[in-house]
Amino acid sequence: MKKIDLIKKVESEINNCQKCRLSQSRLNTVPGEGNLNASIMIIGEGPGKSESEQGRPFVGRSGELLNSWLMKELNLKREDVYITNIVKCRPPNNRDPKPDEVEKCISYLNRQIEIIKPKIIITLGRVALQSLFNNNELRITRERGRWRTYNNIPVLPTFHPAFYLRQSSEANKKAIKSDLLKVAEKIK
Repeated sequence: MKKIDLIKKVESEINNCQKCRLSQSRLNTVPGEGNLNASIMIIGEGPGKSESEQGRPFVGRSGELLNSWLMKELNLKREDVYITNIVKCRPPNNRDPKPDEVEKCISYLNRQIEIIKPKIIITLGRVALQSLFNNNELRITRERGRWRTYNNIPVLPTFHPAFYLRQSSEANKKAIKSDLLKVAEKIK
């Protein structure tokens, strides 16, 4: 099967998913989007209000900031990467996804990774980092900017754009820039 057909199959399963409580309150699923041959996959935690309304990942203020980071630091457009989340439905009140919700959704993410075959994964924030590695002991403040490996794919954790929007210090800006420069170096 072609990548497009495989991704469409996963998206269809996500759209029809009833595996956890998040499906009961969702407006739209947010499967992911982007270049199916992307070298870089970006993984967030879950959709917010704007994302749930539009059915697309990172379309609110965090998405605008992410697009800016991609352009400034990696010289890439949004269309050059594949963007998805750990969970595909919005948790109520923007709460963190619960472990059982992550457990029900992680197989979709793993299939997306298998289909896209990125050379690098960037995780955005604590929840994406902990969920991808199934390890709640991981701390984004300790792990950001440090390469890890997931299924033989290099993973670089960095801060979530929403965190930066809440705490836009010069130190956080430098940290994110430094992290993305590491990605730029590795992808060359």
